[in-house]
Amino acid sequence: MKPGGYRNTPFWRVFDRLATLVDQKRGWHRLPTVPGLAVLVGVRNVLRKQNLHDTRTAPTIDEPPVPPFQPRFLVERTSDGTYNDLGDPAMGRAGSRFGRNVPIDRTWPESDADIMSPNPRVISRELLTRDPFIPATSVNALVAPWLQFMISDWFSHGKGDPAQAWTIELADDDPFPERPLKVMKVPGDPTRPADSTDHPPTYLNSETHWWDGSSIYGKSAEAQKQVRTGEDGKLKVGIESRLPFDPKHDPTQEPGFWLGVLMLHTIFTREHNSICDRLQAEYPRWNDEQLFQRARLINAALMAKIHTMEWTPAVISHPTTVAALRANWFGLAEERVHKLFGRVSDSEVISGIPGSHTDHYGIPYSLTEEFTAVYRMHPLVPDHFVLRSRTDDSLLAEKTFRELTGRGGLEIGQTMEMTDLLYSFGTEHPGVVCMHNYPRFLQEFERPDGHFMDMGALDVIRNRELGVPRYCEFRRHMHLPVPKTFGQLTDNPKWAEELERVYGDVERVDLMVGMYAEPLPKGFAFSDTAFRIFVLMASRRLNSDRFFGRDYNAQVYTKAGMDWIDNNQMGDVLLRHFPELGPAMRGTGNAFQPWKRATETQ
Repeated sequence: MKPGGYRNTPFWRVFDRLATLVDQKRGWHRLPTVPGLAVLVGVRNVLRKQNLHDTRTAPTIDEPPVPPFQPRFLVERTSDGTYNDLGDPAMGRAGSRFGRNVPIDRTWPESDADIMSPNPRVISRELLTRDPFIPATSVNALVAPWLQFMISDWFSHGKGDPAQAWTIELADDDPFPERPLKVMKVPGDPTRPADSTDHPPTYLNSETHWWDGSSIYGKSAEAQKQVRTGEDGKLKVGIESRLPFDPKHDPTQEPGFWLGVLMLHTIFTREHNSICDRLQAEYPRWNDEQLFQRARLINAALMAKIHTMEWTPAVISHPTTVAALRANWFGLAEERVHKLFGRVSDSEVISGIPGSHTDHYGIPYSLTEEFTAVYRMHPLVPDHFVLRSRTDDSLLAEKTFRELTGRGGLEIGQTMEMTDLLYSFGTEHPGVVCMHNYPRFLQEFERPDGHFMDMGALDVIRNRELGVPRYCEFRRHMHLPVPKTFGQLTDNPKWAEELERVYGDVERVDLMVGMYAEPLPKGFAFSDTAFRIFVLMASRRLNSDRFFGRDYNAQVYTKAGMDWIDNNQMGDVLLRHFPELGPAMRGTGNAFQPWKRATETQ
């Protein structure tokens, strides 16, 4: 199949129709692994054909110019994401538009009245409030900060204007600590003409759309300068290799800062520096810039591999999805064949996506609003964390999630042993992404500016504001059967009653709430509806990125770099920097699965 083409032969058209029919009538997850994989191939084919939509077709003004091309861009990621696609250098850069996975004419935001109906705060209180905590026992608590660490690499709508806000009415008995409850609106798109009303609104991603490690390296040359030492390609670290604290760039003032994200930021900063040491030993004549740029490429690819082959299979640990995600990276030929012979086929199915041809499937690449919508997974975060010693499992401290955010989280990260913190996260469980499992702290979250926010209500209102279809309509666009009653939406009778009381009409159920309520496939910590976007976009993020496609090779990454990516996974990263974790991680094939308690290893 040629780049940009689809499997449009008679065989594949019939195959895709049959796969869709089997998926709708039976469900891919109820099939044995091989037939299930075949169905998912057909599902992805259909999604690639029908669920990629380009918002850049809407009118555009005052778009910032693309910087001049430099030859080094052929083998380096730019700081702002430009020149990943050499023929369309603005594609995917920081400040470019989110795309869509549903037809653009179906993405108009709801009216002001509908945006408040049903009341988002009522939904948060009555359908989301955690009571009691529902743990996801097949994984450990590292999955929660890892996801946020990745999201800070992928997308953000930017900071809103407090003067432009939605006001949510509160009931008389509502204990929310601030009245009124205001939610800042998403910033508008300054590249759209003010009189452009014949297209739905568009929105900008303040981050680069590429999987490029910008959560560490930043999205601009200035941001990179702040984190680099200027010597040997390395990033700044402080005492005991902890991240240095610069009062001019206070991380606690960034949205979403907490201890878990700080830990991962620290780990992969150290990993970058270890990669620099390896490259310097191999290429002693390289200067600071050469070492930095190659180490960034390698580190970003390693994080993408970890997310593809470890994090995602851990949180959706169905045998079929585990096989499918491994095939995304190494193909059906599997890792052993790859290490022995390299790529044995041009086909992504046989030898995996990295190293295959770069392909946008006919639509310029971007992350999408629907992608951001299905990643609203705050229930992964526990309300309480028990911090224990990795040597004997003794109690060091008990902290609420609130105490791990802001200054409190920074202080713990700078004073407690990283091995103890990692051990504690590795031996605790996150939450299942479902109804009645939303962190209570996030329902009364104090922002850095001192005002309070209900993140549950924000999550609901944000999808309505951005024109993401509600649950039933969304499933129609994903080629899935649609529930006609609340009893068909969920297999929990109590939840069905609560949903009906709050919504009245099943067609009004919000996407996030419906995904939280629906039955989960075996091994899943989140919904099959959300998985549809992953089936499409998890592959697309690799397919479209030149540095995971045609330029994923030793000429660009170096032989040492390719070996580093091939021979490492999350457990190797952790043990390289914290070998004391060995006893806890022994026998764990995936670092996001529960570790052994110290009492079990003695």
